[in-house]
Amino acid sequence: MAAIKETSTIQENKKYALEKCPITFVMEKIGGHWKPIILYHLSTGDKRYSELKRAIPAVTEKMLIQHLKQLEADGLVIREAKPVVPPFVTYRLSTAGEGLLPVIDAMASWAFKVKDGVYSVK
Repeated sequence: MAAIKETSTIQENKKYALEKCPITFVMEKIGGHWKPIILYHLSTGDKRYSELKRAIPAVTEKMLIQHLKQLEADGLVIREAKPVVPPFVTYRLSTAGEGLLPVIDAMASWAFKVKDGVYSVK
């Protein structure tokens, strides 16, 4: 990843937004289409890359790898590689990632309620 210039206007705007709205910080960490889905699948336990790929068939390999790296860099996912041939790599939620489980569960609960007609969304 490219180095982030600490004094840029964008970084200053992010700091200001974080102070005024903590949701900005959360969205920096889990924003995007695939990150919450990855976190949802890791909520049930450790997964190998191939298990995540099977669980999320619509994601491309590039996007899955990219988002796993970002989640790891943000401290939400722990990547554990065992030095064997072939490589044995597992992903699991860190303590910070586990702290997001109530948020992920709330999102899933809301989705099921919409699906079941409890809420009307148009």
